[in-house]
Amino acid sequence: MNAPTPDAPRRVGIIFSGGPAPAANAVISAAAVSFLEDGREVIGFFHGYSDLVDYHPVSHRLLPDVHYRIFKSGDVRGLRNERGICIGTARTNPGKGIEGPQDLDDADKTRRLRNVYSALVDLEVDALISIGGDDTLKTANFLFEYQKRLPEGARRVRVVHLPKTIDNDYRGIDFTFGFFTAVDVMAKELLNLRADSRATSSWFIVETMGRKAGWLPYGVAIAGEANLVLAVEDVVGSLLREDLQTDPDTGEERRGPCLDVEALVERVTDLVITRETRDRKHYGTVVLAEGLAELLPARYIQGVNRDEHGHLSLGKVNLAELIAARAANRYAEKTGRKKKLRGIQLGYESRCAQPHAFDVMLGSQLGIGAYRALVEEGLDGHMVSVAGQLGLIYVPFSELVNPETLVTEVRFIERNSDYHRLARFLETRTEASPAWGPGPRRE
Repeated sequence: MNAPTPDAPRRVGIIFSGGPAPAANAVISAAAVSFLEDGREVIGFFHGYSDLVDYHPVSHRLLPDVHYRIFKSGDVRGLRNERGICIGTARTNPGKGIEGPQDLDDADKTRRLRNVYSALVDLEVDALISIGGDDTLKTANFLFEYQKRLPEGARRVRVVHLPKTIDNDYRGIDFTFGFFTAVDVMAKELLNLRADSRATSSWFIVETMGRKAGWLPYGVAIAGEANLVLAVEDVVGSLLREDLQTDPDTGEERRGPCLDVEALVERVTDLVITRETRDRKHYGTVVLAEGLAELLPARYIQGVNRDEHGHLSLGKVNLAELIAARAANRYAEKTGRKKKLRGIQLGYESRCAQPHAFDVMLGSQLGIGAYRALVEEGLDGHMVSVAGQLGLIYVPFSELVNPETLVTEVRFIERNSDYHRLARFLETRTEASPAWGPGPRRE
């Protein structure tokens, strides 16, 4: 190991925020052990930012074993393959209401952020390790930028971030921990459903995670041998239309680009009929990304609540059931026969699954990377990443966050990229399919 920098942190906090992901404990364990073995202190905060945002020096001080744990070596040894998250998680948003750099100068809009900072200072935390998705990265950057505006001489809490999202839609890293486990778990579920559909001459419309980008549904479809996969990147051409949509920030309805539900239903129906008439197959599976529901016209999502980050409660929309029911009706209209199509949502069963070996390795390296970033490199405002054979690299927040909106940039699947073409090549082509790939596939 390299020698510590002169101002290396003596006490470090770890926080996990957002949805669970396999190998979370590998990240926490590796990070904590690295600091503890070097004689440094580590605090694990319970349930994300839930308690920190309400901190008050008199009425709501944070207490050990109630709001956080001071880790001992025995607390974090042997955890790398454990399911779940040893310190829990939550979706509390300390930066709610902050929509641009100017808001960081607004005392009211930064109240919750100030509480987090004050709690960390009160606990004499020198650095915070943030583990989470794009919204958690946004919060980490808020805390980093907020401290730039503090008076000269004020105590600084350094911030590094470890990328976590099952959706794998992060810029700055090739793959995020938990992604391969989630793909593996849901692909096996999809194969079970495929066998069921074959036995019963029916179809399953399967909705998977993939709120903003299609990495996970594409992986599930490829590994699970789906006949069609569609994600937000595919809402182009005939699948795109102008309609009333709901603004996630204001709740107001306005005209804008939306998913054409009838066109999607037609695509699925044509696939079912093509399989029957051309391939003599009376069964199959379709994978839809849950994020397609965010693009539904306003009338489909009226009354569905959103979380503190403005995200639609996608489980309550149930896109899979919606499309399955409409495709069954459309099939009957076109053929005069009945066809059983069922909608299934997959997701929660993969979030705390037994982690894949690669995810344990990746998560462990990211955890150790947090130690090296803070102690050996003396960094602040950086995300830990890996490239190649788990080689560590450190990416400044400024390369990941839009400087005007302070929103983290999502990594989409590039259309006609090799990954995109792989999924298109392996699915069943129909006359209505876009003109990509080398031609129809037959089983």
